[in-house]
Amino acid sequence: MSTEPKLMPEPVRNPADDHLLTPENCAIVFIDFQEGQYATVGSTSRAEIDLGAITLAKLAHSYAVPTILSTVAVDMGVNRPTVPELTNELPGVGEIDRTGVNAWEDAEFRKAIELTGRKKIVMAGLWTEVCLSFPTLDMLDEGYEIYPVIDAVGGVSTVTHETAIQRMVQAGAQPITSLAFGCELMRNWARDDADLYRVIINDYFRRKRAIGAASGDLFR
Repeated sequence: MSTEPKLMPEPVRNPADDHLLTPENCAIVFIDFQEGQYATVGSTSRAEIDLGAITLAKLAHSYAVPTILSTVAVDMGVNRPTVPELTNELPGVGEIDRTGVNAWEDAEFRKAIELTGRKKIVMAGLWTEVCLSFPTLDMLDEGYEIYPVIDAVGGVSTVTHETAIQRMVQAGAQPITSLAFGCELMRNWARDDADLYRVIINDYFRRKRAIGAASGDLFR
């Protein structure tokens, strides 16, 4: 066994055709992170959803991953736009509004996905059982690899949220969490860009501690 300190990163695998997620081979999608959707989530708290969703947005921006942001019924005057907690982390990313609950049925949304040229789609949406699961099922059927970010989503109830996850997994989706996704992008602590993730992970645990302190559960 070598006694020399290990200070250099291992060789970088081809980021374009890596079977794992890299900044060069995936795109990130946020669907319907709007006040009305948050208000009806019962499977978890808004703070817990934001813990994952804001982390995902920070990763998207820091690693320059193509990002698509979609809303429903804003132009109709029914709903409000994406919450600022997310848009503040995604400068320059415009919103694609829809009338339908299934984003994949919206031509502008589909075109935006296709223009990324990427088949690995990391996706979060409110609610899990509708706005996330419907496009996930359709896109899987059309040959995309879908990675639902489970700690950045929520459903009307725990039952609907968990049932939706089961349905997506059975169809071939690959669940992921925000911090795990960050590790997959960063890959090695000795790389020059590892500090991008260090900033994000430190922010994550700061916000996680704040949630625990507010709830009285410091191990949350």
